[in-house]
Amino acid sequence: MDIATPIGLALAFGLMVAAIMMGGSLGAFWDPVSLLIVVGGTVGATMINFPLGDVLRSVGLILKTFFYSLEEPKSLIATLTNLAVVSRKEGVLALESRMADVDSDFMKGGLQMVVDGQDPDAIEEAMYLESEKTGERHSHGMTILATLGGYAPAFGMVGTLIGLVLMLQNMDDPASIGPAMAVALLTTFYGAVLANVIFLPMAGKLKVVAAKEELTRDIIIGGIKSLAQGENPRILETKLMGYLPLKDRESQFN
Repeated sequence: MDIATPIGLALAFGLMVAAIMMGGSLGAFWDPVSLLIVVGGTVGATMINFPLGDVLRSVGLILKTFFYSLEEPKSLIATLTNLAVVSRKEGVLALESRMADVDSDFMKGGLQMVVDGQDPDAIEEAMYLESEKTGERHSHGMTILATLGGYAPAFGMVGTLIGLVLMLQNMDDPASIGPAMAVALLTTFYGAVLANVIFLPMAGKLKVVAAKEELTRDIIIGGIKSLAQGENPRILETKLMGYLPLKDRESQFN
């Protein structure tokens, strides 16, 4: 679990709530009508913009900003190097017995192709295709969250206009001016909060996670191709070390 996401949400909402309570009542910032306008309009417009299945899948992507696990590149390189040592000493078929210890389904798929004796270039092409399609799916999810972040302030403005119209229509009734003004102001507030605390930051987090996932997939593809080519473990490790910063490069053969 990435604790930065819940900590960030708690910090953002916690400080806003604290500031509101220091200056007045928290209840003054609760208005169901405003919330319905912003949330309903934002979700509805997004469903018009994207197929229903894509919108529903975006819920899983939101959860990914809280729960995701990626093996460190340094650890991946060590695993692939050890597999190369096994392959060199015991033969390619020995890799099959080591696949149960591999957590990554992407790496398992590549190892299976190596064990099956497929051509290294064909393995690389198949794995890059899978990696590309995975990246496209993640990019599409980020687009949906960014779209939600764009619509939320827009519907906040729509709510503001609705509130102003209601207020102007009832200027002769002082009791109705307050609720109408609350709708006008709180919809803008809700829209800004949803966009800038939830949707856009989560889209940014997914972009960071996707970049890290792409790096790990590139390392795996490079290592699997080297295994398929029967390269020396030292050469495999040296190649993969190129993905790491200089300070993190530490060979296990030293």
